[in-house]
Amino acid sequence: MIAAPRSYDVLLVEDDLADALLIQDALAQHSTRNLTQVADGLEALEYLRDPQTPLPDLIVLDLNMPRMNGRELLRILKDDADLRAVPVVVLTTSAAPDDVSGAYHQHANAYVTKPVNLEDFEAAVRSIDAFYLETAAKLPRT
Repeated sequence: MIAAPRSYDVLLVEDDLADALLIQDALAQHSTRNLTQVADGLEALEYLRDPQTPLPDLIVLDLNMPRMNGRELLRILKDDADLRAVPVVVLTTSAAPDDVSGAYHQHANAYVTKPVNLEDFEAAVRSIDAFYLETAAKLPRT
């Protein structure tokens, strides 16, 4: 596997602590990155709109969360001129056709269903890494 040329920043938007820990561990094992985890869409917007915080290189987004779900957050991100260029990988348990097509319709860059076993999960992590390496560009904070 090709390693990332530099550390990159990932914002993980995930409310399930067990899933978040699994995702963090798997991402940490596969390449160099800085990972910040928030529990829902409102927390993500707060983080992303803080002028003291650099924009992440990649957002990994669950769809099913309290307060503001991933569908709502994705719509807001892609309608916001300052945030729309940040790549978003949806990583969720839902394989429902409406969720998949809805995410792509709202300009998600990739859609990965959370697997039930470690092998599948590691393949998903490799997909996220490959996606990042193909699209990496540090976004300036405006």
